[in-house]
Amino acid sequence: MTRKERTLKAIEVLKGIYPKAMCSLEYEDPFELLVATRLSAQCTDARVNLVTPELFSTYKTLDDYASAELEDIERIIKSCGFYHDKAKSIIGMAKMVRDDFGGVVPDNIEDLIKLPGVGRKTANLIVGDVYGKESIVVDTHMIRISNRIGLVNVKDPVKIEMALKKVVPVEEGADFCHRIVFFGREYCSARKPKCDICPMSDNCKKVGV
Repeated sequence: MTRKERTLKAIEVLKGIYPKAMCSLEYEDPFELLVATRLSAQCTDARVNLVTPELFSTYKTLDDYASAELEDIERIIKSCGFYHDKAKSIIGMAKMVRDDFGGVVPDNIEDLIKLPGVGRKTANLIVGDVYGKESIVVDTHMIRISNRIGLVNVKDPVKIEMALKKVVPVEEGADFCHRIVFFGREYCSARKPKCDICPMSDNCKKVGV
């Protein structure tokens, strides 16, 4: 089976398990997703979703964020960890989106990664979920699972992104990545994958890893 065939099979299996693919983070506009994704670094989506309601109700516009006191944002997001750096990033992102991009969150990876605290993982999420463009979000789940089931044979996130973009249909990219996260949480965890009941076992090159 070629990598392309294996990938298409994985997409088919995941669609069967998770018909509705969606981002676990709760948001109402592109900038809120940008903020929530920044907060999710080394923090669970569940924790972020507990924190963002107060943050989003306190700061409603880019100007609100840009003029915010660092300590005030830190207080709200403290439980997400690394709150000082994350708060600085949030204020910096707001200023840059407002001043350099006309108040509109960029729709391409090249501009998004210019924003403070934004890497390719976050940029791909915005590009795919907000703008419906080609994207592959490479997080810890994707790194682990794409290697385990034989879609790639490399651990570098950028190389994984580029390799998967060659075999994942453009229209499937964003949803595929969300489904991989669900699958990683339910079946293919880092320490104790449930290989004996895994619905992907027939399409996995490394069962039991």
